[in-house]
Amino acid sequence: MRLVLVFSLFFHIFNTSLSLNQEGLYLLEAKRGLDDAGNALADWNPRDATPCNWTGVFCSPPLTPSSDPIVTSVNLSANNLVGPFPAALCRLPSLASLSLSNNYINSSLLDSSLRPCSSLSHLNLSLNNLVGPLPAALASLPALLYLDLSSNNFSGPIPPSFADFPRLERLSLVNNLLNSAIPSFLSNVSTLRELNLSYNPFTPGPIPAELAQLHSLEQLWLASCNLIGEIPPELGRLANLTNFDLSTNSLSGPIPPSLTQLSSVVQIELYHNSLSGRIPSGFSKLANLRQIDASMNQLEGPLPEDIFDAPLLESVHFFDNHLTGSIPARLSRASNLVDLKLFRNRLDGSLPADFGKSSRLVSLDLSDNLLSGEIPAGICDHGVLEELLLIDNFFGGSLPEGLGRCRTLTRVRLTNNRLSGEVPAGMWGLPHIWLLELKNNSFSGGISPVISNAANLSNLVISDNQFSGGIPSEMGALCKLYEFSASNNRLTGPLPSSLGNLAELGQLNLRNNSLSGELLRGIESWKKLSELNLAYNDLAGGIPQELGDLPVLNYLDLSNNMLTGEIPVQLQNLKLNQFNVSNNQLSGSLPPLFANQVYRNSFLGNPGLCGDLSGLCPASEGSRARHGFVWLLWAIFILAALVLVVGVAWFYWRYRNYRRSKLGMDKSKWTLTSFHKLGFSEYEILDCLDEDNVIGSGASGKVYKAVLSNGEAVAVKKLWGASNRDADNVENQIVDDHFEAEVATLGKIRHKNIVKLWCCCTHKDCKLLVYEYMPKGSLGDMLHSSKGGLLDWPTRYKIVVDAAEGLSYLHHDCVPPIVHRDVKSNNILLDGEFGARVADFGVAKAVEAIGKGPKSMSVIAGSCGYIAPEYAYTLRVNEKSDIYSFGVVILELVTGRLPVDPEFGEKDLVKWVCGTVDQKGVEHVIDPKLDVCFMEEIQKVLKIGLLCTSSLPINRPSMRRVVKMLLEVSPDKAKPEKRDGKLSPYYYEIASDQGSIV
Repeated sequence: MRLVLVFSLFFHIFNTSLSLNQEGLYLLEAKRGLDDAGNALADWNPRDATPCNWTGVFCSPPLTPSSDPIVTSVNLSANNLVGPFPAALCRLPSLASLSLSNNYINSSLLDSSLRPCSSLSHLNLSLNNLVGPLPAALASLPALLYLDLSSNNFSGPIPPSFADFPRLERLSLVNNLLNSAIPSFLSNVSTLRELNLSYNPFTPGPIPAELAQLHSLEQLWLASCNLIGEIPPELGRLANLTNFDLSTNSLSGPIPPSLTQLSSVVQIELYHNSLSGRIPSGFSKLANLRQIDASMNQLEGPLPEDIFDAPLLESVHFFDNHLTGSIPARLSRASNLVDLKLFRNRLDGSLPADFGKSSRLVSLDLSDNLLSGEIPAGICDHGVLEELLLIDNFFGGSLPEGLGRCRTLTRVRLTNNRLSGEVPAGMWGLPHIWLLELKNNSFSGGISPVISNAANLSNLVISDNQFSGGIPSEMGALCKLYEFSASNNRLTGPLPSSLGNLAELGQLNLRNNSLSGELLRGIESWKKLSELNLAYNDLAGGIPQELGDLPVLNYLDLSNNMLTGEIPVQLQNLKLNQFNVSNNQLSGSLPPLFANQVYRNSFLGNPGLCGDLSGLCPASEGSRARHGFVWLLWAIFILAALVLVVGVAWFYWRYRNYRRSKLGMDKSKWTLTSFHKLGFSEYEILDCLDEDNVIGSGASGKVYKAVLSNGEAVAVKKLWGASNRDADNVENQIVDDHFEAEVATLGKIRHKNIVKLWCCCTHKDCKLLVYEYMPKGSLGDMLHSSKGGLLDWPTRYKIVVDAAEGLSYLHHDCVPPIVHRDVKSNNILLDGEFGARVADFGVAKAVEAIGKGPKSMSVIAGSCGYIAPEYAYTLRVNEKSDIYSFGVVILELVTGRLPVDPEFGEKDLVKWVCGTVDQKGVEHVIDPKLDVCFMEEIQKVLKIGLLCTSSLPINRPSMRRVVKMLLEVSPDKAKPEKRDGKLSPYYYEIASDQGSIV
């Protein structure tokens, strides 16, 4: 009977395989070599006669009525496929197009796998995990027209065989790890129409002038390729070139006048180089030119008179240069101009009076120049202007009335000019505007009630003007308002009660006006208010006790008003960095927290405040009687509290005994796995799992502090189990993955800057991880709590170096390398001496295992504010993602700020630091708690943090390089450290760089 079953099964399989043609069998063989965790290829049914209806398979009609259709194209893009390149696909004799883009194809691409693809004309393997050298055999494919290997990890030089492509038209090697110099032999591929080599760490070298021989070339993309030297004038002979991109390199010298001969060019990108000299004239001859960007260079002299005469010109960027002279009058004739950015130059003169009447201008930024005159009246005549940025110039006169009708405006920044007159009434209520910044001008008039129509207004900055009148109650309708700064004006009247409705309000600065009436009450909505400055007004009445309930208020200045009454004791609830109620008419005794020398300058000029900050007011007879009654109430309260505490303690003692007895019954069923020599047993750990020992709780579980019989303390993480959370299978899988990742990673790591995992204990769905105990807690808690003052600069520097060495060990010294995937300040723990350890490896992965289908992404990798920008479009994390997250930690240490904060608006910490440094200088981002004597070191570390958070992954240094740079910041503090009797390798690197002999 068994033999019959076996024979029947064999016959069934044999019969099934006979029903599928040979091409289908090749495809099934290819599928077997891949991990199809998402079942994207579930319909690849071996019972079908042909594979032509399978996902991603496309066929041409049969050659004869009796033959099968022929597979000509396979497109399996974005299917979460994992594994090596499926060489069986190359056995398809007529396969002309193959795309495996955006998967997890890994390992090396072998010549032997590719040679059979003789019919292939289109090959797209972009966005995968391929490593090793570029396969030389690609050039031997006779029909290949299109080759895209971008966004992989190919390394080494471009092989010489790439000079031999017989028909190749498009070659993209963007975003790999290719080194050596860009080879001149690519000029031999005369059929090339697109050459894309951007974002590779090529050896610094010049642009091969021989590329000018590629007469069919339409796209030359060499951004961020470590190019040096001058732009070869010969490139001007590329008559078919449409896209010319040499941005983000180190090119020097002038812009060759020959570039004005690129008759077909649509886009010229030369930004972020070191180009110098004058901008050549002649770009007006380029009939197809739409965009030109040579910003962030060292160009000088005036703008060419004909620069705006190119008939289709839409975007002109020459910001961050040394340009001088006036803006050509022909600007007003640029009928297609949409985007003009000339900020941070030395341009002077005025704008053409009719500028804007002919062009559909969307964005204009002329900030940081020497421009004067009036803003052109027709700047928004076409009604599409969105951004008007004219900061730091000498513009005068009044604002054009047309701006009040420019409903498309989103950002208006006119700070530091000489503008005057009233703001057009309609401008206050523009429906899409979210930033209106008019600071430091001479505007007059009042804030119009139509401001209630500005539903998207987030930042209203009108300080240092001559605005007068009252604050309209209609401002209470601005539900998105975060900042209202109107200091140093002539505003009068009371604060409208409607301001208490502004739930998003983070900063309210009305300093130095003539406001009267009482301070607002009913401000429970101000949950995000961090700064309140009402100093130098005529406000009267008492200080509302509700101010003490605002959770994030840390700047409070009510000085130089006419406030009366006592200081509410509730203000002690606030964590204030700035507190000033001086020069009012306050009276009574100080709340106990404020009765010390730290707050001496906060209460000056209030004669009614009794005492000298060292004691309380002498009590009168009446007050003694009142105090006696209060003491009686307190005594009754304390007695009742004692009874309650004793009752709760008795109940808890009974519950604890019951729980321990229950645990005791199950102790024998626990399994312990140790990773170090232990001086304790699992029983001691289980005895400490009481709620009074909880020191933390998060998404993955609770953390307990366990003090063992030998006096040693350990931290125990108890992962949530299904019984604890009523979880579904997906959540259970997340817990299992977290536990397995933590054990697999920490169980084999031995490093002084990685938290030590002593052991793990398991029983059914309950999982325990036992770590070394870190008494100072996490860096995030320490840095962003009231204890932040304990972290002086030497301590912060020590922490950042320790954490960097821990991450460097993971990236460079582990085999295979390990990516943490959730680097943040809360995952950096501190021992008693503020030594740092990297912790929480619940989503860590070995580099070779990253991206193994959906399972690897069952936990979102990273935390808000720390996630690298490329994660948004690749959904992948790698070593460069860790480096970005670590850069955010560096910025946290330097600034003392959270990675995301309502004060930043739509920005995160990285964007806030970059913007603030650009506009105000480095000193405005550094934590004020840090000693200025360390300013040079702090600024160096800040630069390292900004380098780590570069938006382009290829520009971020390796962790080994980060450690080296950090140690070079303060070599006297980075003393040679012995590990196993040997000096740290970083010490040898530094000594070698400095020419020392160790």
